[in-house]
Amino acid sequence: MNQAYRPQAVLGRYWHEIEDGRIQCDLCPRYCKIKDGQRGLCFVRANIGGKMGLTTYGRSSGFCVDPIEKKPLNQFLPGTPILSFGTAGCNLTCKFCQNYDISKSRAFDKLADQASPEMIADAAAQLGCKSVAFTYNDPVIFLEYAVEVAKACHARGIKTVAVTAGYICDEPRVEFYNHMDAANVDLKCFTEDFYYRLCSGHLQNVLETLQYLKHETDVWFETTTLIIPGENDSEGELEEMTQWVVENLGPDVPMHFSAFHPDWKMMEHPRTPPETLIKARQIAIKNGVRYAYVGNVHNKEGDSTYCHNCGDLVIGRDWYELSTWKLDGEGKCQSCGTQCGGVFDGPPGDWGRKRRPVKLRPSQPPPSRAQ
Repeated sequence: MNQAYRPQAVLGRYWHEIEDGRIQCDLCPRYCKIKDGQRGLCFVRANIGGKMGLTTYGRSSGFCVDPIEKKPLNQFLPGTPILSFGTAGCNLTCKFCQNYDISKSRAFDKLADQASPEMIADAAAQLGCKSVAFTYNDPVIFLEYAVEVAKACHARGIKTVAVTAGYICDEPRVEFYNHMDAANVDLKCFTEDFYYRLCSGHLQNVLETLQYLKHETDVWFETTTLIIPGENDSEGELEEMTQWVVENLGPDVPMHFSAFHPDWKMMEHPRTPPETLIKARQIAIKNGVRYAYVGNVHNKEGDSTYCHNCGDLVIGRDWYELSTWKLDGEGKCQSCGTQCGGVFDGPPGDWGRKRRPVKLRPSQPPPSRAQ
């Protein structure tokens, strides 16, 4: 690691010149047209002298060792710690954003930590993390940095995880996911009205990302839907969404239904009742989703994983703590031998619910086991 590493803007990919000296960003379906000295909506991609510059390369809003289940990923290396970090900005404008202090940041003082790709990979190895997560804000907008970090991680045998809204164009989508081992994709709702009105985006682009991941990559992925009362919680919408997932992605893609709390520009909306999440999970299971979970509430049944063949509890969870484990080393149910969907590497980890902020330095101590 190089402690003296200093980041700077780097030349971004996926753009072209247009009229009047502007450039068009072709990274995501917003297609921002940017004058010299201006930034796109995401705030981190800018026209610098007629070329696209990524202004947050090597800069982070902070590093933290989290449980993998917090991403959430319940069936990717369960129980293991994951080194998580993000930058600033976002290419959607979700009025309910629960990381708005980072994703909506317009001040670079949020980017307190600096790290080269090699520093991040080295830190993950020294901290005993099997994977690194690009999270807190959407890694799509810092694609060039994420890809280089992923390359450095893979050289050290460390896997990479994208926590993303999946709002990306076709060509960069191929490059981005070529370097990811797993992803959690926000499927925010199942109506165009919601995406356009509350996120200034479009549903179809996200569905295309999900289909690409399923049919053209080996990336393990799970979806998360934040259930907002009065917006995307109707039984009809949940029926349509879960049926689409089974028909287009198959029954093995885990779906997480998480509770909304008032935040950012939707302070007037009430919290999601736990009963709504339980109902969403029941609808998903009824429609053939084999692994459906509830999030942001305490619900052992809704947190746990069951064999889709014999119904036995194969991974017990209490928040992020693992209890029951009835899978063999390959992820097969010990009761009936049925393969559980996911990525498993021997016995589960025991990281639990700990969350440990870290500063990247040339030498990291081993992670504490204290709660």
